[in-house]
Amino acid sequence: MKKHIALIQGDGIGPEIVAEAKKVLNQIAQLYHHTFTYEMVVMGGCSIDLFGEPLTDEMLEKAKNSDAVLLGAVGGDVGNSKWYQVPPQARPEAALLKLRKELHLFANIRPAYLYPQLQNACPLKKEVIGDGFDLVIVRELTGGVYFGNRKTETINGITRASDEMAYDENEIRRIAKKAFEIARKRRKQVVSVDKANVLDTSRLWRKVVSEVVKEYEDVTLSHMLVDNCAMQLVKNPKQFDVILTENMFGDILSDEASMITGSIGMLSSASLGEGTFGLYEPSHGSAPDIAGKNIANPIATILSAAMLLRYSFDLEKEADCIEEAVSKVLDEGYRTADIFTEGCKLVGTEEMGTLICNYLKEHNLKYG
Repeated sequence: MKKHIALIQGDGIGPEIVAEAKKVLNQIAQLYHHTFTYEMVVMGGCSIDLFGEPLTDEMLEKAKNSDAVLLGAVGGDVGNSKWYQVPPQARPEAALLKLRKELHLFANIRPAYLYPQLQNACPLKKEVIGDGFDLVIVRELTGGVYFGNRKTETINGITRASDEMAYDENEIRRIAKKAFEIARKRRKQVVSVDKANVLDTSRLWRKVVSEVVKEYEDVTLSHMLVDNCAMQLVKNPKQFDVILTENMFGDILSDEASMITGSIGMLSSASLGEGTFGLYEPSHGSAPDIAGKNIANPIATILSAAMLLRYSFDLEKEADCIEEAVSKVLDEGYRTADIFTEGCKLVGTEEMGTLICNYLKEHNLKYG
């Protein structure tokens, strides 16, 4: 198989973690006789420094012309960075919103899985997590308050700001279908999260989702208010299979879910459209405070690369091998600083990537 991948290193730890994911992809290509070519795309704060804007049209076209996009992270220290002394549409994160919109990526898929090896790193009590949990958050990505009309005005000396949260039924219907299709491949349970006791958008959301589920008679649907869902995630995460929700709620809940897995450095994500094209990135940010120190956890980006192989290239076996390699390296006690506990072996970013590659080679030689 020949495929072309756009690589966006981005800011902060982005270049370090993307380098390790690329190393793993190259190992897979060598072992399974694929050809992956790469195109570097500059985006985020580094693009502002070079071109004066977070994402140029030329770079956007490079991403569009690829078979899939692998992203590190964008942004910097909001309090101190020069990138934030400008309007919101000129900041690094605006590039990510633009990329998602222009690539028509409306569905964000974020698995939250507690590796048995990391149960001691989970902030929840053992009686809460039991033998672990395995859930997926399906977040609508191109609508809602992040893309609604916004306005700041001063009247009679008083400044007022507003952000519009808007959805139409077609936007809700397509993300609901994505969630139900994912649930069919898992435990066939979907919890749709909204704020229908207050918001009109949520009442429409609940109505449309309840209609769509009629096409999926094998899937069980329930509804939950977002504040209750936030509580239930830390009270009993095992109850969830697939969580379906709108843009802002999904942004918040997926970060909460990532932390109860032990570290946000373990969480991959995929942003998908109607076809096979996708954008793959870790759930964490750019972590500028540890950039360049070879201590960042590359596993979330490596697992995002596995999702890329599975969802965009239909390479299930290769994706499974990466996920198994990550699990085996954790079995052997290797940890980056964010997931380190007493008795484990502390390694850096590069060494973690190398260990995963080494397991892939040894596994391939042993099992073929």
